[in-house]
Amino acid sequence: MTQIQLSDAQAVILSTACAREDGAIFPVTASLKGGAVGNVCKSLLKQGLIEEIAATDLNTVWRHDEERGPITLRATPLAYSTLGITDEQDETPPAETPPAPVQRRKGTKQETLIEMLRAEGGATIDEIVEATGWQAHTVRGAMSGALKKKLGLEVTSEKVEGRGRVYSLPRG
Repeated sequence: MTQIQLSDAQAVILSTACAREDGAIFPVTASLKGGAVGNVCKSLLKQGLIEEIAATDLNTVWRHDEERGPITLRATPLAYSTLGITDEQDETPPAETPPAPVQRRKGTKQETLIEMLRAEGGATIDEIVEATGWQAHTVRGAMSGALKKKLGLEVTSEKVEGRGRVYSLPRG
């Protein structure tokens, strides 16, 4: 059997797809500009490394077919073997590795926000705005997005007479 030579872009797109449980090509994470994604996918289709299937998620549509409707792309078994990925790897369960702790940079506004929330008595939106220079909506977004969702911190709030709503984090 002849070895299939892949360009860097083809290798990135294929390896990303093969790493996904469903082998989906889309969404493409490679930073390709213009019609490059289309050209790479056409080439992979010609080589039989990817195939067209009916799309169930409209965010992953490759093209629309009059008869079959929305079409997306997924990796074929040939793609897995070309990249050296075999079924044998799936038989041995991966070793349980604890997730690495999130590393935070020092001296950032986010660190200032965390310190203020961990301080005795917490902090109000106005106090955080003054300390960081952010607008109020940015402070709220940072608490709900960066702190709660990304870092998994538990931000609590309570109304304090004379101060208004005060936000805090457990000390740690």
